[in-house]
Amino acid sequence: MTKIIDKSNLSDAALCLKNGGTVVFPTETVYGLGADALKEESVDKIYAAKGRPSDNPLIIHIADKEDIKNIALEITDDAQKLIDAFWPGPLTMIFKKRPEINNKVTANLNTVAVRCPVNEIARELIRQSGVYVAAPSANLSGSPSPTTLKHVVDDLDGRVDYIIDGTGCEIGIESTVLDVSGDEFKILRPGKITFDDIKKVTERIKNDYIDIKNVKTAQCPGMKYTHYSPKAKVIVVEGDIDKTKSYIQEKLDSKKDTTGVIAYKNSNFENSDFTVCFSDMNEYAAMLYETLRIFDEKNVKTIYAQFKEESGIGVAVKNRIYKSAGYDVINL
Repeated sequence: MTKIIDKSNLSDAALCLKNGGTVVFPTETVYGLGADALKEESVDKIYAAKGRPSDNPLIIHIADKEDIKNIALEITDDAQKLIDAFWPGPLTMIFKKRPEINNKVTANLNTVAVRCPVNEIARELIRQSGVYVAAPSANLSGSPSPTTLKHVVDDLDGRVDYIIDGTGCEIGIESTVLDVSGDEFKILRPGKITFDDIKKVTERIKNDYIDIKNVKTAQCPGMKYTHYSPKAKVIVVEGDIDKTKSYIQEKLDSKKDTTGVIAYKNSNFENSDFTVCFSDMNEYAAMLYETLRIFDEKNVKTIYAQFKEESGIGVAVKNRIYKSAGYDVINL
């Protein structure tokens, strides 16, 4: 039976982690499903609860940035600059791993993904548990990531030991993942921390995120399998705002099923059963997963997502909405 608690009962959840159990906790990005990263049997519980493929590596969460020295085999000067600049925060970095880091958490790779979250509930939980916490998003594998307590309960009630009711996940999408294990640093998953942010700290990053559809080996979460997908069919309509609006309206005029639209501010659509408008990319990111889940609750069958090329966090929003649509994209 899953116990739902608040931050006043962190000691119970921390003891659960220490004893090999599973705990869902809030972060500034999305809710995470945590277990002791150094115990294989605990890591197995994460994969089982989510229905997650075991070749999809996990991120280890630490309470204090100094703990990285116990996980990473080598920390270059440039990697340390990034740690000092962005931790705690929504940046995951991939290092060559120390030999004591088990293969279950890294999916048999010689690298390990690590993050120090800024959320105080998350950090205090990890600190009290005395363990490093492996934690993917706290959802059933493939579905939109959870940003509210309701999302977590809908997916994982009865499948985990504890769920911590925390404040909202203000960023709303997963952390940026940056591979710092080689000579050139590479963004493997875009997020709140952007290419330009990283470039200001180190010259060892040359290019922004490049989307690759068919990945054989996942170096980090979000690369290989279906992700962020609602039950409804998602179609991204990308390009000039007026053109995309006209295209979506034509489809709505001839629709046969319950239809939802994700659109930019002040976009009015006739015949749409549900329309959600965002004022900017930060709001788009913060509300995307919740919107997809609400549309599922409303039994929406088709979702049209209006999008235009964006920089900054817009790169991350594009990545998530493309993947939620299975790359079903109309370019205008």
